[in-house]
Amino acid sequence: MEKDPFKEYLRESEPDKAGKGYAWSTAIGLQAVDGLKTSKYLIDTAIQNIEGKITMKEAQGLIDSYYEERPVHLSDEERTEEADKVSSRIAEILSENAFSFSPNEYISINRKLFQGIYKHAGKIRDYNITKKEWVLDGATVMYGSASELRATFEYDFSQEKDFSYKGLSIDEIIHHLAVFVSRLWQIHIFGEGNTRTTAVFFIKYLRTLGFSATNDIFAKNAWYFRNALVRANYTNLQKGIHETTEYLEVFLRNLLMNENNELHNRDLHISGLLNAEKVDIESKKVDIGSGKVDIQDKKVDIESVLSEKGKDFSIKTAVHIRRMFEKFGYDEVFGRSAVIELLDLKNSSASKFLSNLVQADIIRPVPGYGKGKYKFKKVI
Repeated sequence: MEKDPFKEYLRESEPDKAGKGYAWSTAIGLQAVDGLKTSKYLIDTAIQNIEGKITMKEAQGLIDSYYEERPVHLSDEERTEEADKVSSRIAEILSENAFSFSPNEYISINRKLFQGIYKHAGKIRDYNITKKEWVLDGATVMYGSASELRATFEYDFSQEKDFSYKGLSIDEIIHHLAVFVSRLWQIHIFGEGNTRTTAVFFIKYLRTLGFSATNDIFAKNAWYFRNALVRANYTNLQKGIHETTEYLEVFLRNLLMNENNELHNRDLHISGLLNAEKVDIESKKVDIGSGKVDIQDKKVDIESVLSEKGKDFSIKTAVHIRRMFEKFGYDEVFGRSAVIELLDLKNSSASKFLSNLVQADIIRPVPGYGKGKYKFKKVI
């Protein structure tokens, strides 16, 4: 596992360094909600700011100059420039004390984060959206209707503003906060950047309620936060699945009460298969004659592979690998065209994806099927 470059600052006795360390760590961690990773240059620049060698504005200026002077050679899939710039902007907002609990503040945060990155930054979408979710096996949450966004958005704000926390236990407070943030996120008022905007706004709001929320929970579990929001807004009665805030509440207990509940994304998957316990190979005999492999064991296998060999992959790449494995398993042969069709990637991105998996020893070339054909390597 990669060493956390901000860990020492979070434990700093100097409040200024600890505060900046938290802001940068959270800002960078939040990029995981979209499967993005920041550059080493951004990390180095952040540390200079934490150490007091440069101001936040100077740090942002260095990041902007870095991308103005740097020839573009990274694929659109990586979006490193977006990750770096948005991280620096989140760090700045989290370092400021100013905040207003209002719809305009929420919209303003989106504009500040994504100005110059998305043309529609800070603008309410005028079209309906769907998003395939790994945690829902490819299904989508029912997001807010474009025709009702403003009204729904303002209603949720007014309800929360009038709500009284007086006399509530901490369990009741956490439950209410989970319901509020999940409803706010479900509206998905913008075309892009809704989760990062919601997280930043929510952290600032929590401070006004007396919660410091200055640990590393968002930094290390941003994708869990997003998946928990998804599960809080998805119901499928035919499959016996009901929306639930239980996962968000566990996340919030860690964030606000410094509890140490385990946060695993596989626990949120609606299939329940990724939550299976690892099989003790020594105590289980495989029926060679039947040739049948339990699909649950396969799921465990790919999680073990990702844990061992996929540590340096982005969240997005890990999701792609899971989808590939679910489609092809160990036995089917696949090539670039199959990857392009399944994952909706460009030719160059698909080639790079396959090359990375070969280098990571996750897939292997298969002879006898023509050039560029592969299979997943079986776990031994």
